Amino acid sequence: MKLNELRDNPGATKRKKRVGRGPGSGTGKMGGRGIKGQKSRSGVALNGYEGGQMPLYMRLPKRGFNSRNKKNFAVINLGLIQKFIDAKTLDAKKEITEDLLVETGVVRRKLDGVRVLAKGEITSKVKINVTGASKSAIEAVEKAGGSLTVAAAAE
Repeated sequence: MKLNELRDNPGATKRKKRVGRGPGSGTGKMGGRGIKGQKSRSGVALNGYEGGQMPLYMRLPKRGFNSRNKKNFAVINLGLIQKFIDAKTLDAKKEITEDLLVETGVVRRKLDGVRVLAKGEITSKVKINVTGASKSAIEAVEKAGGSLTVAAAAE
């Protein structure tokens, strides 16, 4: 196969429909818009309009709600912290803070704080200071001989 033999698969590309280019084109004169009326004019967008019938988006029930005050935490699992300690990226002897986690690349960004979850095992004795943590994560760290301090979320 040579470069000049490269082709798209048959049916992969379609020619653009050139509207209003004479009677031979099949879409000449009125350009497929019919005769008169609002939809034949330019600048008309009747999205969601169903000819007076109640539109679908209004017939369906309202659902869901997005809280404006919701806190969005960066989540990290204990197993991941242990993995980074084993890889010598984090030092188990020093206190692990949110800034340190971002600095070492364990967490990409802090968002409204870092929340520690209990997925995975932690074997090192570590001192962690973060915005949030699950009860099981606190228990797991204390079981390993460390401490997990939860600071109040910054408003």
